[in-house]
Amino acid sequence: MKDTFAFMEALQQIASDKQIAPEVLLDALANALVAAYKRMPKAAEEAVVTIDPDTGEIRVYAQDLDEDGNVTREWDDTPDDFGRIAAQTAKQVILQRIREVERDQKYEEYAGREGDIVTGIIQQSDNRYTLLDLGKVEALLPQAEQVPYERYEHGARLKAYIVEVRKTSKGPQIVVSRTHPGLIKRLFELEVPEIGSGVVEIKAAAREPGHRTKIAVWSNDNNVDPVGACVGARGARVRMVTNELRGEKVDIVEFSEEPSDFVMRALQPARVKEVRLDEETGKATVVVHDFQLSLAIGKEGQNARLAARLTGWGIDIKSETQLAEEEAGYAGEEWAEGEWVTDESGEMVWVPAEGGEGVSAETWAHGEGPADADTPAGDTPAGDTAAEPDPDPDSSPPEGSEQVEERAPAEGGEGAPGAEPGDTEGGDVAEAGVSPEEAPA
Repeated sequence: MKDTFAFMEALQQIASDKQIAPEVLLDALANALVAAYKRMPKAAEEAVVTIDPDTGEIRVYAQDLDEDGNVTREWDDTPDDFGRIAAQTAKQVILQRIREVERDQKYEEYAGREGDIVTGIIQQSDNRYTLLDLGKVEALLPQAEQVPYERYEHGARLKAYIVEVRKTSKGPQIVVSRTHPGLIKRLFELEVPEIGSGVVEIKAAAREPGHRTKIAVWSNDNNVDPVGACVGARGARVRMVTNELRGEKVDIVEFSEEPSDFVMRALQPARVKEVRLDEETGKATVVVHDFQLSLAIGKEGQNARLAARLTGWGIDIKSETQLAEEEAGYAGEEWAEGEWVTDESGEMVWVPAEGGEGVSAETWAHGEGPADADTPAGDTPAGDTAAEPDPDPDSSPPEGSEQVEERAPAEGGEGAPGAEPGDTEGGDVAEAGVSPEEAPA
């Protein structure tokens, strides 16, 4: 009796220390004792074990069951030396059960915390993964979730983002990340009280780990500047985030529900002149001043890539010069081949061989068309008579298309529409109407 009382006292103490209900341990012990009883000689096929929670007395009751599993007879079949067997079994069962309960408790503590941020101490690091000690459990930081060139020194404190919590036979496996964009959001929540209270929201984030991050913020209170709240006094708040990210730059822009305005802000620090959206293709054509083109694109296209991820629009950045050339129909060397034709109004028009909208002689004369790069503005195939053709029937462009094809624009105004083939500097006239040497580049 004394031994059983001491056993129950020890059981209660273990349950209290490990924060396990005593009933859980007693139930596990009873099931283990049933298995131990059935291994004994002349043991009944069916039996139950009862443990008195007050005295610790253990009894074995053998049973006879009918076809439906109902108990037809039950009797006390406790072996004489069952106390020794119970003591040996109890130690193994209790230790095993304690380990199982602890694993379950650890898993329950972190289950559902995907997307949360944790702080750990670096315990081990190699080419495959880094282990973080979170206190009761360890977190796994795989190489794929590590920032390139970021070094993890043993014993250093590190914040990481939980991406997955797995339940295994050895306990919970917590997978964390240092590259996930969610890490940025959580770090700002820690540093910016307005985000924690819901006054300021992070609407979107785009990140190239170790290099640069862009976040779009929105204020639910007109009196609160979302960008200023995230930056903090003299940049104190954003500096804490960049320090935790070990120098990674962070751009903070204000979110806008107007797509064109949002794209414009997302390309900061570049100043955008105009944004044209194509909702069918999801493409945004961005026009910037010539001197802002490289800044808008960023180093190796980084600024444009992050802006595209942040806004969800495909971004095509063009300078004012590029856009003007495209709108004039000029796309480079595609204008090198073509022909002069007469349109419905009788005006001479240069039509590129690749197709597309033609350019009138008058436009070419003012230097606004796809003239050769080496030809100064005003030197046109039509000369001064491009807008006003020579009234002389012998020198004016004939109405037939075949005769028009024999006219070729030449440098310095020679070979203008209405000139004779013999007047061209090259002598022979190309079939297309322009000799290779005289074609506009």
